[in-house]
Amino acid sequence: MASLQASNFLVPSSSKQIHAAISVPKLPSIRFSVPEVPTKQLFEELNTRDGFIKTIPIEKNVIRTPLLQESSSVSMATVQLYAILEAVADRVEMHNNIGEQRENWNTLLLNSINMITLTAVTMAGVTATGGAGVSLLGLKLASTLLFSAATGMLVLMNKIQPSQLVEEQRNGTRLFKQLQSQIQTLVAVGSPSKEDAEDAMEKVLALDKAYPLPLLGVMLEKFPESLEPAVWWPKNQSQKTNKAKHFNGKVESNGWNKELEMEMREVVEVIKRKDTEDYERLGNKALKINKVLATSGPLLTGIAALGSAFIGSSNGPWAAIVAAVAGSLASAVNTFEHGGQVGMVFEMYRNNAGFFKLVQESIESTLDESDVEKRENGELFEMKLALQLGRSLSQLRDLAKRSNYSRIEGSPIDEFASKLF
Repeated sequence: MASLQASNFLVPSSSKQIHAAISVPKLPSIRFSVPEVPTKQLFEELNTRDGFIKTIPIEKNVIRTPLLQESSSVSMATVQLYAILEAVADRVEMHNNIGEQRENWNTLLLNSINMITLTAVTMAGVTATGGAGVSLLGLKLASTLLFSAATGMLVLMNKIQPSQLVEEQRNGTRLFKQLQSQIQTLVAVGSPSKEDAEDAMEKVLALDKAYPLPLLGVMLEKFPESLEPAVWWPKNQSQKTNKAKHFNGKVESNGWNKELEMEMREVVEVIKRKDTEDYERLGNKALKINKVLATSGPLLTGIAALGSAFIGSSNGPWAAIVAAVAGSLASAVNTFEHGGQVGMVFEMYRNNAGFFKLVQESIESTLDESDVEKRENGELFEMKLALQLGRSLSQLRDLAKRSNYSRIEGSPIDEFASKLF
């Protein structure tokens, strides 16, 4: 009986069922926000922001078009002028760097040649004081070699004229900066045309030809027969016909009148008779002096080399004296020529003569244009000319009146057109 009760206790009845439930807490629902793909309107807003036009493509197959075709406010001439402006800025940097390099050439070569020459002179003097039976062969050979080296270096230095090369690069830098400013002004205040871009291109090429950067093949002649004014502007290819223009009244259109034309012609006469003539005269003097100095330096060092070669022979002390004196004179001549920068002075006169030639041609070509509407505005042209010559408008008009009076009286005018240099 007890076993039956135990079995009933251990084995549950089949009629009874056990139900078990596990309660799991509900998690809160979390919504994730997925970023939306930018719409076409957003792309257009980004593209047009800060002045950019269509820089971000919306579709995959997009045909890119140049900025010039998409923006009607920028013309082809303006783009060309900006390209020329970049080239001009690069030219300015190049001429500036090469000018500094060649200035170092002048200083280093001058000091080196003078040290070599004076060392050779000292050796030649020591050999002259040597007693009998003393071997001075080493000093004699060293002196001869140093004088010979100085001769060769002087020939090369006088051929290239480093001080003149430096002045060429200075002028090239200044004129390229001037052209850069002109192009920037044209782009800023005017509506440039294709002719303006072509004119700027011709000016760049003319400056490249007037002030070359390399030495071999295109270096300017340092010792011409006579001074020729520098020309850094393009030649006018078209020949302008000079037709008579009669003024019916005092005031003509575009700021020109009869009195202003007479004033411009008188200024040209003063430039021809005084400024251009004076600078050509001074330039030719500087050229002659430079030729004499460039010939004398290597000649004196050559004589010193020959004198030092005959030291110790039967000539006595005279060979050493000739070597010492000639070497000392060569050092003095070299210092005067390259330390005094005579080549630079000649180049300065050449460029000044070129400036007056440019002013003269500018006035004459303007007056040769029979249609005053095609000329530059008369008042603006007069103001520019006065600034170029360092005068006020009243001083420029007084100069023209004095020039006219002196020509009528037959007396020479005692005043230069330019007050700057």
